[in-house]
Amino acid sequence: MHPHKPYAFVTYRSEASARKAHIHLNGEKLQCGENSVTLYLSYVNSVTCEEEVSVPLPEGLVLVEDFVSLEEEALLLAAIDWSSPNDDVTAQKALKHRRVKHYGFEFRYDNNNVDKDQPLAAGIPQDCLPVLERCVTNKHIDILPDQLTVNQYESGQGIPPHVDTHSAFEDTILSLSLGAKTVMEFRHPDGRLVAVVLPGRSLLVMKEESRYLWTHGITPRKFDMVPACNQQSPAHTTPDLSTSSNLTLSKRGTRTSFTFRKIRHEPCGCAFPSACDSQGAPSAPLPPSPPSLPCCHADAALLEEEYVHRVYDAIASHFSSTRHSPWPRVCHFLSSLSAGSVLADVGCGNGKYLGVNPEVIAVGCDRSSALVQICAERGFHAFVSDALSVPLQTASCDACISIAVIHHFSTQERRLAAVRELVRLLKPGGRALIYVWAFEQEYNKQRSKYLKEHPENHSPTGNTQQAGDSQEPHGKSSIHTSRHLEDDRPEDNMQDMIDGKLSVHTNRTAFNTQDLLVPWHLKEGKKTTSGNTCSGSGHDTSDSTTQTPSSALKSESESSPAPVFHRYYHVFQQGELEQLCDQEAGVQVQSSYHDQGNWCVILVKDLER
Repeated sequence: MHPHKPYAFVTYRSEASARKAHIHLNGEKLQCGENSVTLYLSYVNSVTCEEEVSVPLPEGLVLVEDFVSLEEEALLLAAIDWSSPNDDVTAQKALKHRRVKHYGFEFRYDNNNVDKDQPLAAGIPQDCLPVLERCVTNKHIDILPDQLTVNQYESGQGIPPHVDTHSAFEDTILSLSLGAKTVMEFRHPDGRLVAVVLPGRSLLVMKEESRYLWTHGITPRKFDMVPACNQQSPAHTTPDLSTSSNLTLSKRGTRTSFTFRKIRHEPCGCAFPSACDSQGAPSAPLPPSPPSLPCCHADAALLEEEYVHRVYDAIASHFSSTRHSPWPRVCHFLSSLSAGSVLADVGCGNGKYLGVNPEVIAVGCDRSSALVQICAERGFHAFVSDALSVPLQTASCDACISIAVIHHFSTQERRLAAVRELVRLLKPGGRALIYVWAFEQEYNKQRSKYLKEHPENHSPTGNTQQAGDSQEPHGKSSIHTSRHLEDDRPEDNMQDMIDGKLSVHTNRTAFNTQDLLVPWHLKEGKKTTSGNTCSGSGHDTSDSTTQTPSSALKSESESSPAPVFHRYYHVFQQGELEQLCDQEAGVQVQSSYHDQGNWCVILVKDLER
């Protein structure tokens, strides 16, 4: 079989049928939409069934199959009336990735919490009570829930990884799956991933670590890889879908989940403060008008202009003062370049890497004219440029670096375009080093500096300046936010908030979502850069007069001593950066690693390209 290509085993009832299929299908092309797929068939005598490998479930997670009968399933599904598109009684919403109803209390996707003083007219449906009483009898819960969120997913829909808001709900969360089966992925902050198959009519019980620390989400797709047969796994384990060879495709259908929770009326005192909004630093103030996650190229460009480009121009001086210590592994890469090599630092910030290896010809570019000016004042060669269109000749560089830049692009297509531009600049055989902020701030049982430093140990502004790293990992940014808030909404996600609004992450806590706004508290005495703050143009040109930051950038009044700016981030999950780079032809991932809260790759451009 072709290496590194997906394949499937097909079994025929007779050898004649198999030969006929081989004759007629091998080498044939199938048209799938705009793509053409070529089928390659090979004979195998037999397929060995390897012993199933199991992985432990997250601590506190219990899956109970066949918890309700077929009759109970039909009764519960019939109890939910989806006919009214906007039902205030149950706070029904049609979100981007599913339909949702709330009973008892509405979960607010704009602030990832519930209004505990505003119960809904509709309590939990009576048809649910026998199921909940059985949960009490079986000791899955101690007290009956008072909030229910019903989500309905069609094939191809999902929910990004999240943690249900600590301050909103008590410990145990029950999720009853009705209809089609699906695969839910649980991810620990250190990068461990456990994929759990949720059959129809099963009950998932989340408590303790699995409820408070692990994110859970469903990847939007139409097929899942599931075990080919229902082998019994040992208690508290699940088949390892990442290594098992005994898998088959399962087509998704309509799935309806009933998520039951108990409203919390006191602050959360869980044992996981790094992920707890009750115990962590107070949430950063929201921008006056939180932006939505973009759905097209034009929206993405506008979001990045407002929440990346203008912010860096506004905070350039303060930002530069916190970026003075180059990261050792970036320095190692730069020092490995031979004398006379041409280096492009795309997204160079204040130029802290441009002088690491004086033997190379280094040039930098950045979207912020204010930061480029700082580079010039420090004697470095730099120019203003967008990372998607660098005005350098194709195949003109021996090496490129992109440190903490690509995570500021707000769509997959634009992130891929940024990688493509780096590859275009490289000579055949040239190398590129890319760093992006990691979702996994704890990896291999090591916490990043970002998590190690608790907010209470820092100044009221929230900007750390220790060792030259304020709040961000390597490059230009130092704050984190979550696409929706670092807490989760009930079985909801970043994109599923009302109107798809982004929300702000609490500094120094684990990420629970991938697309975020990150607050930057401008330190007193650090003035915004003259003329570059908010020119109203799509370019980082400066005027001769000082202008006021856009209201979406700064959340405090002009008289405030410490204005807060918000930067957009997409934090990368393990393997995501490699998958992104693999989509670009003519380049290979030479190595990849995790470095102090960042995912990093070294790319090599093919010699023949």
